[in-house]
Amino acid sequence: MQKTSKAANDRVKSTGSLPVPRGGEAESKVCVRFHHAVELIGRRWTGAIISVMLGGSQCFNELLASVPGLSDRLLTERLRELESEGLVQRTVLPGPPVRVSYKLTEAGLGLKPVIESLGRWAEKWARVEK
Repeated sequence: MQKTSKAANDRVKSTGSLPVPRGGEAESKVCVRFHHAVELIGRRWTGAIISVMLGGSQCFNELLASVPGLSDRLLTERLRELESEGLVQRTVLPGPPVRVSYKLTEAGLGLKPVIESLGRWAEKWARVEK
């Protein structure tokens, strides 16, 4: 196991960057927060769910119908993850029938330029297997 200096540990705490051993290699530019964000948004169906939610509040079944191939179990799982990360707000609407609405928080809406940019990149460069 590699020992890190106090300075390196302090740097990780203050900047979130992971130090890489010196010896000709440059120090890592991968930030812990960046890595977490990519892992979160890169999970299967998450980008599609966020993209649909950019259009405004959605009830569960509306989201399910808007993303072809997405199962209700996986949608529930992804919505819970996004809610726990502070990207989605869940609201129970009075019934009958009782319904649940989901909308993006300010943090979730902050992903709009990212999702739109990724969409433009995909249109130009992504290869779709047929």
